[in-house]
Amino acid sequence: MEKINRFLERVGRGVGGVVGALFEAGRESTEQILRNIIPFMAFIAMVIGIINASGIGDIIAQWLAPLAGTLPGLVVMSLIVALPVLSPLLGPGAVIAAVVGTLLGVEIGRGTIPPQFSLPALFAINPQVGCDFIPVGLALGEAEPETVEIGVPAVLFSRMITGPLAVIIAWLASFGLYTG
Repeated sequence: MEKINRFLERVGRGVGGVVGALFEAGRESTEQILRNIIPFMAFIAMVIGIINASGIGDIIAQWLAPLAGTLPGLVVMSLIVALPVLSPLLGPGAVIAAVVGTLLGVEIGRGTIPPQFSLPALFAINPQVGCDFIPVGLALGEAEPETVEIGVPAVLFSRMITGPLAVIIAWLASFGLYTG
């Protein structure tokens, strides 16, 4: 009988430890969501609303679309989209990338832009991806303020280098994909 009691005690402690760990993990997850993710989602919703309501997304898209017909134009487009001041504003919800991508798709479908530029164009409109999340990601990782001060500009400026490189690599990779 004593062996059964000890066994049940061990099982109870084990289950209690697991339940306690899961409960604490749930508590910490909920706290993180309330402290970091929901405010970020509200901010992104506000930025998307401003971009959609003001029409700035359409204006930027109409301005960038003519650059998509040549490789130098796509490289310039990726540089513009990756500007450290613009990229965090262009990133939320990928609103502008979606509008520009739709315009480019229509132009490629019409034959105005050669189809071999579709892959490089995809990379040209997306160097801002993730730039809006960098501060939040660092906050979720509980980064020190000094890390945020250095990390955010470093990533934003690195996108100015990797964006055009991605366009050129995509252009090279697209050789032979679209033969008529």
